[in-house]
Amino acid sequence: MTGAPDDPFLPEDLPSPRPGRGAPTPPRPGPDDTASRAPAPGGARPGRPRRRVVPRGRPDLRAPAAPRPASTGLAASRHDGRSAHGAGPFLLRWSVLVFALACWEFAARTRGSVYFPPPLRIVRHARDLWFSGPAGHLFLTPAAVGTILPSLGRMAAGFLLAAVAGIGLGTAVGRSRRAHALCNPVLQFARAVPPPALVPVFVVVLDFGTPMQVASIAFSAVWPVLVNAAEGARATDPLRLEVAAVLRLTRAERLRFLVLPSALPRIFAGLRLSLSLSLILMVFSELLPGSDNGIGFTLTDAQTRSDLLTVWAALLLLGALGHLLNTGLLAVEKRLVGPGRTA
Repeated sequence: MTGAPDDPFLPEDLPSPRPGRGAPTPPRPGPDDTASRAPAPGGARPGRPRRRVVPRGRPDLRAPAAPRPASTGLAASRHDGRSAHGAGPFLLRWSVLVFALACWEFAARTRGSVYFPPPLRIVRHARDLWFSGPAGHLFLTPAAVGTILPSLGRMAAGFLLAAVAGIGLGTAVGRSRRAHALCNPVLQFARAVPPPALVPVFVVVLDFGTPMQVASIAFSAVWPVLVNAAEGARATDPLRLEVAAVLRLTRAERLRFLVLPSALPRIFAGLRLSLSLSLILMVFSELLPGSDNGIGFTLTDAQTRSDLLTVWAALLLLGALGHLLNTGLLAVEKRLVGPGRTA
């Protein structure tokens, strides 16, 4: 029974009933409303896109929609964040170096000591001595050609010999358990011998000269590469070796595709150590009697003449060469190994 608006048993302030529980039934559409809501030709409702129905058990082979490109402002802000994050440590390292050089410059000019000249004076003297030549000769003076190039040639020859021998022998030793067990004590003993202590032995065997210098550099720098190559070859994943055996890869293919890629981080760690040892042995071998050129000979000659400014310039040159060579080797390592796999 439905009450009228003036029914005393149905007050006007009573809340309306909830839908679904006694709610009044909406009126049925009339003929005009049915005509206005009639489906459009083709079975699709007007104003709505058609929805494709895919039967069960049949995959939808339509190509996925292309992802929406990120906004230009967000991409630019991320790029700026990465650039700022990468520039922070770089600026911090160079700021420390600039601060140390500024302190040295101030202290040297304040004290006026002959033994510790200002850095700017040392740099100016090194430029006038070695890097004031014509542009056609890469700004190298005749003194640089007779000093820097012979030293770099000896160092490069010794380092390359050490790298080739160390990688080859180390990989062979690391792939054989019996060979590693037999050779490991000898490798550790030779690794512990200080490299300058072997120079007199090579002087007795080969006499003074370039062959003695190259042999001393190569023999002293080979051990870090050899030991690290052996350890890297031993660390090859056994599961990969089993897969290679199933695929019937040859020994050369296993070495190329499995052993060497796995040992590369350790090999480059040994190469970095060998590079620093090669630089040290290069200078030490040129300090001995019988040398007539090279950076080590320039140090000895300047010390004999009490030319302390040339001594400081040679030390600055050695530091710059070591930094440049190490930076180049790190760039090659990141190119071959990757930035996340360095040892």
